[in-house]
Amino acid sequence: MATAINAQLDLFLPLVEGIREAPQWRQFMAALLARTHARHGVLYITLANSPADHAPTVLQLAAPRAVEDPAIDIEALLRLELHPHGALRPGRVYAVEEMLDFDDKAVLEHQRSALVAMGIRYGRWMRVTVDNVADAWILLAREREDFSSSAVATLSSTAPYLRAALRAFVAISGERLARIMAQATLARLGIGQVALDEDARVMAADAMAERWLTFIETPDGRPGRKLQLPQAAADLLERSCAAIAAPGPAAPSPVLITVDDDITLLVQPTAFSVLPGMARPVATATMRIAVREEEREGAAVLRDHFRLSAREAALAQKLSRGETIAQAGQNLHLTLETARNYSKRIYARTGARGQADLVRTILCGLAPLA
Repeated sequence: MATAINAQLDLFLPLVEGIREAPQWRQFMAALLARTHARHGVLYITLANSPADHAPTVLQLAAPRAVEDPAIDIEALLRLELHPHGALRPGRVYAVEEMLDFDDKAVLEHQRSALVAMGIRYGRWMRVTVDNVADAWILLAREREDFSSSAVATLSSTAPYLRAALRAFVAISGERLARIMAQATLARLGIGQVALDEDARVMAADAMAERWLTFIETPDGRPGRKLQLPQAAADLLERSCAAIAAPGPAAPSPVLITVDDDITLLVQPTAFSVLPGMARPVATATMRIAVREEEREGAAVLRDHFRLSAREAALAQKLSRGETIAQAGQNLHLTLETARNYSKRIYARTGARGQADLVRTILCGLAPLA
């Protein structure tokens, strides 16, 4: 059994080592072509939650002896009205003859001639599906002789591994999308975060933190990075992380650490859980820079949310940035009387009791995310 597994490592390792990366899928397909002596190979993947106009993932490879051949025209192949790929039984390998329409002689002749013209005189199809969220099929093609039974068995043997890789790919894609959305929202608010272990080593940092903070290799030569801080701040960060990691009845209070004149870190115990087996950071260092949304986009949100006019929303935006009614009105080329009348409607529509309450209402709403 071990010998059989080792003999196919070139097929299965790429599916495990890099399921998020196109080069790894290419390595898998290249190994599959070599194992089955196929001339051409196609991997076609669709995701159930993809938009209607989103093109499927299509990966096409040729064996070294066929690198000068024209690529298989996937669109033309789909137009041949072969046996519907969605109706193929998952994990079963189909020959060309099983894909043809024998009920219509003219269609049958057209399908055969078109397949030969594409270099698919002999072909094998296999479909793999994952919980109705991902669907993939593999096409292997040859021109001069049919596939051997061992080649068909090799293709069939990849089905469970390809299914597992697709399932992981879908899960990782979902996690990546969730992370991107969360980081993008925090970035709009000027927030960056760093996860730290008990020795204040960096376990992870989001894009905002990577942009605004400086990282260095750990001075003791251990793997990982640390934040580059003034010595006093670095010592305080290490003590804070050690205190958070130490067992105790109550969690330590948040600690503020000054990086420079513009950036201060809020260090506090990690408030989220991780999957079993994953290293859990003990502390999260959060930074925030002063950033606001573009006035025009923010005003559009206020206009629609509170049913304000465009000028009223623009005035509300400026008031939320600390301008007085007179200053905001002047910047919008409004008379003082008009600006005051607009402000009354703004307070009425938002329910704010004065400018300070208006600022709170706007900053706690959706406008800063515009």
